[in-house]
Order: sequence, then structure tokens, then C-alpha cells
Amino acid sequence: MDVLSGFNSLYVLAAFLLDLLVGDPRWIPHPVVLMGKVISGLESVLRRIATDPGRLQAAGVVLVALVVSGSYLATVVFLEWLYRLNYWAGAAVEIWLIAATISTRGLADAAGSIYNLLRSGDIAGARRQVGMIVGRDTGRMDAEEITRATVETVAENTVDGITAPLFYAFLGGAPLAMAYRAANTLDSMVGYKNDCYLYFGRAAARFDDFVNYLPARLTGMLLVVAAFILRLNARRVWTVVRRDAPGHPSPNSGIPEAAVAGALGVRLGGWNSYQGSLSFRPYLGEAIVPLQADHIRQVVRVMYVTAALALSSGIILSWLAQKVVFL
Repeated sequence: MDVLSGFNSLYVLAAFLLDLLVGDPRWIPHPVVLMGKVISGLESVLRRIATDPGRLQAAGVVLVALVVSGSYLATVVFLEWLYRLNYWAGAAVEIWLIAATISTRGLADAAGSIYNLLRSGDIAGARRQVGMIVGRDTGRMDAEEITRATVETVAENTVDGITAPLFYAFLGGAPLAMAYRAANTLDSMVGYKNDCYLYFGRAAARFDDFVNYLPARLTGMLLVVAAFILRLNARRVWTVVRRDAPGHPSPNSGIPEAAVAGALGVRLGGWNSYQGSLSFRPYLGEAIVPLQADHIRQVVRVMYVTAALALSSGIILSWLAQKVVFL
């Protein structure tokens, strides 16, 4: 059975629910771990060949091409074999693979842990916990900085960890969702603008920008609707996104972060520390209310509603597309 022709949007719904129920149990091997090992191995090989900036940049393109296409093709071949062996085995594995690209439960659990630690006054514990989900230095953060880092991360990963994988899963099932996750993993591992990855990681960073371009903008619109549903200021969401998102260093991350800043009436952005070096990100939104721990719970609610909107929109559009095909 061909994977793409046999793909059903119900698989995405099942995968979304599976992620909500179990998240990412540590005892189950995760595809991203394998991707990380492949990326590290290929990087080691390619760096032996490429030494000057031009070759490093070309090697980075080769890395992206191999990892993304390899993830897609390996998933297609594996699922084709499973479907031919047993339809239900193929369906179950495809659902699990899609679920592995979604991180709604993981984001909510991580944010909830930080919220609980802040509420209990355990700043040291909150610093350690937030350090597991952000790349910035957390050792000297106060409660407001911990809250800001958590809110920004949940907002940004609403795209990377939820709406974008759903978008690609609806388009092409587990193979395309896994290809997206490969691109995202590449960016998180090598897509830095430091001395080590300035040239080698450039292709990974730009490709990640490319694959997130449309999902980020669709998510921005969904966040306006989510704010309206939650009785937050939807008009301010739209205003802040249009005004502040273009100033963000990322062409995509600024959209969900600005939207959340507008929805909650807080100001995000500012000074961050990375390996001891300070870096300033343009402010997003206005500090109508000061950042506090309860904003973590609010951003998680916004994330859940946005995820539900993305899921329901995908199912409806898939159904309409099938109707058009069969007309």
C-alpha cells in the first residue's frame, strides 16, 4: 500500500491525542535521538573534507540535503514495508511517528513544572528546569526572567513543536512530518551564528526559516482567534504582531512571541545571556501588566487552544480537499 495515498487525516488526530495522553516516554526510542546521532556523524565526516569557509558552506548544504531527504525516504520505505506486511501495523507506526514530531504535552509539562517551582518559591529549581528548555544562561535569573524565558519558549515552540508538524503531517503524513522534524533538529544542532557554525550551519538555519515561514504566519492568525476565544485582547495581538514581529532576529519566531505578548499584555524580549555574553532582542508588546508566574499558565492555555484550532482546521481542509478531488 502506498503511504501517501493511504494517508488519512484521522491519523493526525490520533497522533495528536496520543501525544496528549503519553507525551514522549523516555523508555521509547525517539526518532529525534537517531536524527541527532546521524547529524553528529555526518558533521564529523564533512568537516574532515571541508576546511575553508566556502567548502564549509557547501558541506552544510550537503548535510541538510542528506538528513532531510534521508529522513523522508527512510520513513516512506519503512512504512511501505509495514503497510504491505500488515495494514494496522503500518497505521499504528505512522500514528506514532507523527506523534513523535508533536510536543504539546511536553511543552505543557515543562512549563507546568516551572510554574509550580516558582509558586513554591524554589527559584533555584526553576532555574534548573528552565535551563532544560532554553539555550540562554539561567544561573542568575530572577522570577520575572524565568517567567519571560518560559513564556517566550512556549510561544516559539507553538510553531516548531505543534502547528508546523501538524501542517506537514496533514500535507504528507509521517514522511513529511519527519522531514520537517529533521530540518528543525538540524537548526537546533548546527544553525548557530557563532565561530563554529557561521558557515557550516548557514544552510540549516535558512532551511529551517523556509519550512517554518508559512506555518508561523498561519499560527499568527490562529493566535488571534485563540485570544478571542479565551477573551483576551485579540485586537492587540494583531497590532503587536504587525508592529513588533518584523524587528525580531528570526523571521518566524517573532510572530508567535509577539502574538503572545499582545494577548497577555506583557512585554517580551530584552537582554539574554548566552555563554556569558549578553545579547539584546527587540522588545515585543507593552508591559501593561508585569510578568508573573500566572502568565505561564495563561500561555499554556493559549497554546492548547491554538493547537486545537490548527488540528480542527487541518481536518476540515483535508475533508474539503478530498471532496474536491472526488467531484
